[in-house]
Amino acid sequence: MAKITRQVALDYHSKGKPGKLEVIPTTSYSTQTDLSLAYTPGVAEPCREIEANPEEAYKYTMKGNLVAVISNGTAVLGLGDIGALAGKPVMEGKGLLFKVFSDVDVFDIEVNEKDIDKIVDIVIAISPTFGGINLEDIKAPECFEIEKRLIEELDIPVFHDDQHGTAIISGAGLVNALELAGKKIEDVKITVNGAGASAISCSRLYMALGARRENIVMLDSKGVLNKKRKDLNKYKKEFITDRDISTLAEAVKDADVFLGLSIGGVMSKEMVKTMAPKPIVFAMANPDPEISYEDAVEARDDIIMATGRSDYPNQVNNVLGFPFIFRGALDVRATIINEEMKIAASHALAELAKEPVPETVIKAYDVKSLIFGKDYIIPKPLDPRLISRVAPAVAKAAIETGVARKKITDWDAYCQELDKRLGYENVLLRNIQNMACNDPKQIVFAEGDNPRILKAVQTVVHEGIAKPILLGNKKKIADLINENALDLHDVPVIDYQSLEESGRREKFAELIFKKRRRKGITYDEALESVQNRNYFGVMMVESGEADAFISGFSSKYADTIRPAIQLVGTDSALKHIAGMYIVNTKKKTFFFSDTTINFKPTAQTLVDTTLITAEKVRQFGIEPKIALVSYSNFGAFRDGSPGMVREAVEILHRDYPDLIVDGEMQANFAFNKKLRKSKFPFSKLAETDVNTIIFPDLDSGNIAYKMMQEIGNAQVIGPVLMGIRKSIHILQLESSEKEIVNMAAIACVDAQGRNEV
Repeated sequence: MAKITRQVALDYHSKGKPGKLEVIPTTSYSTQTDLSLAYTPGVAEPCREIEANPEEAYKYTMKGNLVAVISNGTAVLGLGDIGALAGKPVMEGKGLLFKVFSDVDVFDIEVNEKDIDKIVDIVIAISPTFGGINLEDIKAPECFEIEKRLIEELDIPVFHDDQHGTAIISGAGLVNALELAGKKIEDVKITVNGAGASAISCSRLYMALGARRENIVMLDSKGVLNKKRKDLNKYKKEFITDRDISTLAEAVKDADVFLGLSIGGVMSKEMVKTMAPKPIVFAMANPDPEISYEDAVEARDDIIMATGRSDYPNQVNNVLGFPFIFRGALDVRATIINEEMKIAASHALAELAKEPVPETVIKAYDVKSLIFGKDYIIPKPLDPRLISRVAPAVAKAAIETGVARKKITDWDAYCQELDKRLGYENVLLRNIQNMACNDPKQIVFAEGDNPRILKAVQTVVHEGIAKPILLGNKKKIADLINENALDLHDVPVIDYQSLEESGRREKFAELIFKKRRRKGITYDEALESVQNRNYFGVMMVESGEADAFISGFSSKYADTIRPAIQLVGTDSALKHIAGMYIVNTKKKTFFFSDTTINFKPTAQTLVDTTLITAEKVRQFGIEPKIALVSYSNFGAFRDGSPGMVREAVEILHRDYPDLIVDGEMQANFAFNKKLRKSKFPFSKLAETDVNTIIFPDLDSGNIAYKMMQEIGNAQVIGPVLMGIRKSIHILQLESSEKEIVNMAAIACVDAQGRNEV
């Protein structure tokens, strides 16, 4: 877990637009006609349709993809009853997770009310707006009654994630753990420490999966729920045991399963030792489990262990469930999320853990492999397959149990649609940063005396993305750190022009002189060059003192790349360098190349650029589908760039027949599969979605990515420098903090790959 300070947390929620969500139009609004259609008088027509048939609301409004995250703030995270308004940041965060993981839109609604009847009435009154209701952070036992009554009253899904989320995810883990232990769920003895909403819901779901109520012992803060207790509410009474026991130590003796949803440190190694053979321990108190992972595995080498933490195997994380459960329920317009749908989600998660894991997921978690077994019984949250496994399972269960108002017949098409909802960018960026965090490298930041660079570096440090080294005047950097209240005092600073660095400059000058002495450089000129931060930083990487170098925030691109080309050189047999941008749009992620290096390419230059771009795209775990663009389509013009592009494609088709590439084609055909397929069915790209664009020259490539960035509202990451022998990367002038952080992650992953060679 990255270090999070109070100020960092406050800045995250307040910078830019306050909060974490916004509402944006999804239709055109530029003309008077557009506005008249959006509001009056045009809006009257869909209103009439909905009045005549309420189901038409799903056709004409956002209802079908809109969930209300509703809370009264009485049980917020680890904060307790902090009130509705104070809980709003949490509800916005839940909305962000819905959008990022499953493309579900959210309005968060904080209700300043504790009376059950009034809360139920409020939610019922606003329910026509939504396709589903997610109750959040409402304390027990009120949450049980509120959910039950809303389910009875409403014809849309109502789901209290605090209850059911943990149940569904841990249920998947339990199914797989029991399989590995060779035990049947109907036979196992289960001890549940905790008697709140999650514990009761988990126990109920385990019974739905086959566990017997008489085999479950539940404890609250006062001990075992037994017949002697006179202080139990009706929900706790459901789990009174007939056994004459009172303590946790008595309850776990000979138990097959321990489920902890309480507080840290309540279970000892001695207790674990008394459990049945091949015990299953789900210790999910956060941040400190009921027993630490280390103590548990030390106590029993046959244990199967899960926690709520990401730094140990088998994390029970609710984000594995609620986004995809609602996705499936919304897509079939379910009237309820019933037990069958929850069980379907658990089984889908359990089955996914048994499938071969994509290389991108393995790299993201920095492990040699992820294979079904005691250390991998639950899928990882960054697994891109979750949406197309869990959502369809939930949707099928809804249809089969008769609670779906819309049927899906082509399940393959539905799964493809789900995969396209998020594009690559969400998974791609998270994977890149996770890969960086798993093996952080030393990155030299040339402009260490710039406030924006320093703020980005603080994020890099806190996220654990890399180990930064700052170049610049030590006093100036120290003053900037203090002025901006940054936590960077432990980050190394090298004053490359100072007297104390004269020895290092002389060493670098010797190396430069050896490399360049037959290319017109003298030793004195070499010594003078390392007074320049770009030459000094590149030589730190070239000499092995650092793993990567980032510059360009305040200097010209040519001035930044020149030292890299002169002193480092290329790393491939092609002896070719190119620049690529990762362009994230609302539709998907595209890779644009070459956008920064080759001014007047030849056909062979385009071939080489295509090859190194394809290699780089594959490193991100994506199969490149490449279009070479120009101003004409397939021979319409024979001179100029179309002829050069056509020649490059001929070479690629001849020498690299397995590469999915075609051209020349205009950009609209490259981006529009339907148009491309109808006009050019013979193309190698006719049946596929293009994700990589090769431009015919630097002008078009550079103009295209900048237009996408400025007027296309695309998130642009790069340039990613390809073909260079070391991890050297160049920022855009005046990059944002986010862009700098992204580039640091890319530079770190790039350096990791070079270490593996």
